[in-house]
Amino acid sequence: MQVIRSVAVMQRLALHWRSQNVCIAFVPTMGYLHEGHISLVRRARRLAPPHKGKVVVSIYVNPTQFGPHEDFARYPRDLKRDLQLCRAEGVDVVFAPDDNQMYPGILDGRFSTFVVEERLSQCMEGASRPGHFKGVTTVVAKLFNIVQPDFAMFGAKDWQQAQIIKRMVADLNFPVHIIVAPTVREPDGLAMSSRNAYLNPRERAAATILYRAICRARATVKTGPVNAATLKKNLKKFIHSEPLARVDYVEFFDSHSLEPVRTVTRGTHIALAVFIGTTRLIDNARV
Repeated sequence: MQVIRSVAVMQRLALHWRSQNVCIAFVPTMGYLHEGHISLVRRARRLAPPHKGKVVVSIYVNPTQFGPHEDFARYPRDLKRDLQLCRAEGVDVVFAPDDNQMYPGILDGRFSTFVVEERLSQCMEGASRPGHFKGVTTVVAKLFNIVQPDFAMFGAKDWQQAQIIKRMVADLNFPVHIIVAPTVREPDGLAMSSRNAYLNPRERAAATILYRAICRARATVKTGPVNAATLKKNLKKFIHSEPLARVDYVEFFDSHSLEPVRTVTRGTHIALAVFIGTTRLIDNARV
């Protein structure tokens, strides 16, 4: 397995592979890998088997998608462990650049070009974290230019992000197939996330309230359509029954357009963001 830290070296290798008709499957991550990431790596390997393809995993904590008071500085990092996991999964290349490689000149103002999606990014995570998706779309566009993938893997846990990336790819003619893989959950339903590492044992137990809220929504709509505002109010009350939980948002929407709905039926999408102590967690699912 190669570990590449240079944009130029990674791009040169990717272009060489493309000239040889090698299939490239790409898994962009911010590191601190867990079983959710590993499921994406395995899916990538199935799309790009060793005899005719390459799997590239990027490990880069992207500063431009964090707000000024968010957790960029303390976001969990363990490159040595991540490399061991990637090696065990047969990854061909880990691309692990630093900020100077990805954003040359950003500290002195010379980096000034960003990619912005202007519709799907306005709600939910975009409303709660202004500028977040500007950073996401910019870094993903850059990574696509560097790695030149045929396939790129994203997790359904970040559903809104995946829809925005799909829109960017379609609008800007990136020749990349976006694969959205199912959310991987702990046995008690908590969606796997690198940020789960922040939780102490009491908070970890409380964090199951997100998935329990999703299950409650599903149980409610089994008997028929429900007014979205009423269900949202009931779910917020349910979540706040957990003393450590504080709701950021609960939304019901169309899975693809992300447009909010007035009536929740089976198949409607729910997304929620909840603070457990000081840790902000997100989850989503179809009800």
